[in-house]
Amino acid sequence: GPPCPACGTPNLAGRKFCRRCAAPLQVREQPAALPWWRTVWPFRRRVRGGSGRALRRTLLVLAVAALALAGFLFFPLGRYAIEDVRDKLGGTAEISPTGVTASAAAPGHPGSAAIDGLTNEYWGAPALGASLTCSFGTPFRLVGIVVHTGVSKEPQEFRRGARPTRADLLVTTEDGKVHKKAVTFNDKPGKQTVRMGISDVRSVELVLREATGRGEGRPVAVGEVEFFRRT
Repeated sequence: GPPCPACGTPNLAGRKFCRRCAAPLQVREQPAALPWWRTVWPFRRRVRGGSGRALRRTLLVLAVAALALAGFLFFPLGRYAIEDVRDKLGGTAEISPTGVTASAAAPGHPGSAAIDGLTNEYWGAPALGASLTCSFGTPFRLVGIVVHTGVSKEPQEFRRGARPTRADLLVTTEDGKVHKKAVTFNDKPGKQTVRMGISDVRSVELVLREATGRGEGRPVAVGEVEFFRRT
């Protein structure tokens, strides 16, 4: 008869257990390995005769549909969070505008003076509501803007001119969408940083809304505007 799979002792045909060690002579076939998705709830339980199979398939379809819907609804928010983290962890570099225009300027103080890299020259706005528009040749991720207000960074000279205290930033992206942000400036010399975080920027417009120190022959001075992109 067949030998025992445990000890090798021959046994008569028809026996179920070994006559020497009592090991089972008829080894049961091991069930086939389950696919990976059958090891995850609620699909991990083996089914008999197809019981519950339709329910599990329905649950799988609903789960996939829910994930697709969640991705569609929360994609903009998720993208914003990812870009924000990249802004904080990545480096920055200054980017110079390819063109600048001012809606109005006092004599001797053109709009180009605000992007020449010098704080002892300034763009002089003759009235509130005047704007300075800077355009860029290629779209970029704008992470911040630095503004120097006043006629000079020296405290004594700073007080002798009018300087803006509130303004609107209008950022236009490549798709034509305009992002508006109201900013408030401290009435003191030195750089003032405005955090942005906008992708595909094409132009930035600075519109003056409020100012202090105004008077006859004293235009509202913006010494320098600097733009920074993510590297």
